[in-house]
Amino acid sequence: MPPVMPPPIDPWLWGTIAMDVAMASHASRDALEERRRQRLRRLLAWARERSPFYGRVLRNHDVDRVRLEDLPVARKCELMSHFDQWVTDPAIRLDGLCRFVSDASRIAEPFLGRYLAWESSGSSGEPGVFVQDDLALAVCDALDAVRGPMSRAMRQLFGPWAWGGQIAFVGATNGHFASTVSIERLRRLNPVLWQRLRCISFMQPTEAIVRDIDALAPTVIATYPSAAVLLAEERLAGRMRTALREVWTGGEDLSPAKRDFIRRAFDCRLINSYGASEFLSLAFECERGAMHLNSDWAILESVDDRGRAVPAGEAGATVLLTNLSNHVQPIIRYDLGDRIVVHADPCACGCHLPVIEVQGRCEDTLCLGSERAGSVKVLPLALSTAIEEGAGLFDFQLVQKGPCDLLLCTGSRSADAELALRRAQRVLGEFLRSQGATDVRIECRCGEPGRVGRSGKVSRVVGAPAPSFSGS
Repeated sequence: MPPVMPPPIDPWLWGTIAMDVAMASHASRDALEERRRQRLRRLLAWARERSPFYGRVLRNHDVDRVRLEDLPVARKCELMSHFDQWVTDPAIRLDGLCRFVSDASRIAEPFLGRYLAWESSGSSGEPGVFVQDDLALAVCDALDAVRGPMSRAMRQLFGPWAWGGQIAFVGATNGHFASTVSIERLRRLNPVLWQRLRCISFMQPTEAIVRDIDALAPTVIATYPSAAVLLAEERLAGRMRTALREVWTGGEDLSPAKRDFIRRAFDCRLINSYGASEFLSLAFECERGAMHLNSDWAILESVDDRGRAVPAGEAGATVLLTNLSNHVQPIIRYDLGDRIVVHADPCACGCHLPVIEVQGRCEDTLCLGSERAGSVKVLPLALSTAIEEGAGLFDFQLVQKGPCDLLLCTGSRSADAELALRRAQRVLGEFLRSQGATDVRIECRCGEPGRVGRSGKVSRVVGAPAPSFSGS
């Protein structure tokens, strides 16, 4: 049976947005500001009229004159608790949407016949579900096609010498996560990408991941920094044969040391990007390696712990996102939980889109086992996915206390949290055994707050001291 097609692309809308994205890439600061101003007015007017939640928030504001900083900060927990009043289409209901995303066989299928839906990983302790309308999808596609690494890949794929090119995504392939849904959507909509873009699950042992990659022999791997480091180690050890043209990373913090290690191992270019479930294509790397915010369609406010804007060149306590493209699920001054630094000086590449540095989620790959039994490396996002999907526990931290000792804790003290923690202990033990990590002891504690990483977020997976990535 052929796969169900995702929501179709409106060629007129896509072409219009893509042309504007191309023009904005070379626009002046004033022209970019005018785009933001107009799009923000349209978003606020639509949200006030169609969203009962934002109808109340914006009731006493003139959307043509209100300053963004005068509006309240929105947080995932509050918005999800008012989901049916948050969205602007009354046909969308949270219970039906949750049933939809719980069915892995329906990844990239249209929700209600017209929307694309995905869930967040719950990295902040609260899962989210997000719906994309035609405009949001057209903007995401255009940003990737014009500014993202996919633009270079498509030029290579369609070039006369590159018909053998393959792209492999290494990630969680059995859930409605933003990257997985987006990639499967592209595969179904584009006959060329159906054969050239494949997904490989990182929920399997390392040797199985490497075996799948070598069997596919991709020219590009798209994955998370922690997974890229693991694959780089396999490449340097001679256990991975595949040679790459490029590595694409995103979704986690990428330190300069990790970047250099991955590039040396594969002897190829590495392209990093910044995105979130709330806005998939927030920023891209230019040819000079600077991270540019797609500020024509996204507003990021770096603020201190009292919600006040911080000066350029300084890191705030968190960052607030306003998504100018999604009108079905308005995201206005939404607390992402990341920390960024916005640079005042323009990039030497000539683009006036702001340059930012991102301090996002930074988690550790666990090395479990002993010299006698052998050690096994397990990726942090694979561990998080196993706990979330198998036990329904999102508010947790997993800390490695020794070669075979783990501490799994949650900040909640409720009876439900205790039950979820015990389920997670069982699920985690089964998952680790499937990875080859046997005899791992897992201690559980309720009511214990997690450690806060340098990004300002609670690091969900904390391992032993990280290696130097010197290659020695």
